[in-house]
Amino acid sequence: MNKRSTVLILSSNPAFPRELTDCWQRGGDAPEFVLLEENLCSDLQRDTYDLAIAEAVTSEKRAHLKQTLASAGKPGIVIYSDPSPSSQTPSPVVELPRAAHFWAAMTSLLGREILRRLQSESRAAESERLHAVANAEATLGRYMVEMHSSVNNALTSVLGNAELLQLEPGLPAPALAQAYTIHNMALRLHEVFQRFSSLEKELSVAARESTKNVARTRSATIGS
Repeated sequence: MNKRSTVLILSSNPAFPRELTDCWQRGGDAPEFVLLEENLCSDLQRDTYDLAIAEAVTSEKRAHLKQTLASAGKPGIVIYSDPSPSSQTPSPVVELPRAAHFWAAMTSLLGREILRRLQSESRAAESERLHAVANAEATLGRYMVEMHSSVNNALTSVLGNAELLQLEPGLPAPALAQAYTIHNMALRLHEVFQRFSSLEKELSVAARESTKNVARTRSATIGS
């Protein structure tokens, strides 16, 4: 199940979050909205939200909000009212003019796209992590398969010698008991390693499925 995204709205104007959330919710599949006054955004906790949307009514607030959101390292959108052009400096923060009637629609559309890409990147990263784990387990499994023959040979020798000891005439009771123990433990180990006979095939199937899943996730991310 995908985690519900959180959108942080920074504004002191009650009409701003109302218009934005109403427009976003009309499109369906709305995230969780958290409202915070822009004057309290000096130390944003990046782990508490996925996207921040801020209202800047003056050029000073616009510059401050953009710098604050960029410092947090999360995607952000600043809706500004001053007529000066937006900065061309590379930044995870997008600036949009607050044009009449359609600013909320533009912001919600852009916000949806940002959240969708974040989710795609998160799924791709998780798929890569699982792929790395599967590769590590497959390496261990292949090593165990390669050692199967050597271990079986060693166990055969242990079993043979344990059986010879049990047949030795006049063997003291404690030594005979130890020979039985060695024999039984060697049999148990032999049974465990016999199960590795089908392990190589299972690992090959798992590796192919993992590669297919990673390819599908990458294709979906590139196509999004």
